Amino acid sequence: MTVDINEIKRAMAEADCLASPGDVDAALDRMAAAITAELADSNPLVYTVMNGGLIVAGRLIARLDFPLESAYLHASRYGHQLQGNSLLDWRVRPTQELKGRTVLVIDDILDEGHTLKAICQYLQEEGAARVLTAVLVHKDHDRKAEPNMRADFSGLDIPDRFLFGCGMDYKGYWRNAPGIYALKGY
Repeated sequence: MTVDINEIKRAMAEADCLASPGDVDAALDRMAAAITAELADSNPLVYTVMNGGLIVAGRLIARLDFPLESAYLHASRYGHQLQGNSLLDWRVRPTQELKGRTVLVIDDILDEGHTLKAICQYLQEEGAARVLTAVLVHKDHDRKAEPNMRADFSGLDIPDRFLFGCGMDYKGYWRNAPGIYALKGY
């Protein structure tokens, strides 16, 4: 599939900025303070969910002034109607020993939350003592994997639109945008 780079550039030029780079920095600072208060003395294992969590994790972990072990995982969910345990297509499974560990999972967004929920269930089943989640964006809508689902640490509540920037992409592009943007008309 060929990408029209001019269309990609146009998407950014016409996008609505829903959170400026300054808003994002302030949110990351708040998240880091809350995570530090909760996890500084727990020797946490921090997993980044690829690909979306890469930008957020890089910016967030640098704000955490305590020892931690970091790694990544890559999983995607398949199927649209999931019941019970969600089925994951693991591209990279967790490789560190999880038994008895406190684990923090960092991702870019909590949209419906099926994948994040399934990842957390997997980590718990593998023996993690505690699994917490951190996302930069909590998308406001009522289609969550479970009622009132929220990450343990979240930075910004953003309206239910097609978002990109700070790890979220538009057709594979603009994960690197420093703010949060909504596609025009979506």
